[in-house]
Amino acid sequence: MARASARHILVKDEALCESLKQQIQDGSDFADVAKEHSDCPSGQQGGALGDFSPGQMVPEFDQVVFSAEVNQVHGPVQTQFGYHLIEITDRTD
Repeated sequence: MARASARHILVKDEALCESLKQQIQDGSDFADVAKEHSDCPSGQQGGALGDFSPGQMVPEFDQVVFSAEVNQVHGPVQTQFGYHLIEITDRTD
């Protein structure tokens, strides 16, 4: 079964999400940005979500994690929780 590990940043506002993505692309550390801005408790661990399988996250999140390029920052991805930046750190198929 497929497994992945990822980290994310969750915010309520799409414009803020875009701004944070630009900061990361400009060289800011993903984990530092997560600690400062993420509304998810995982932010305190730099956004790390650990290992998970398809179906453990909301569908919009799974769609990105199990299909998009590894080691890239993806998003904003909208879910019922808000807007996510997602970095897939590892995936096995």
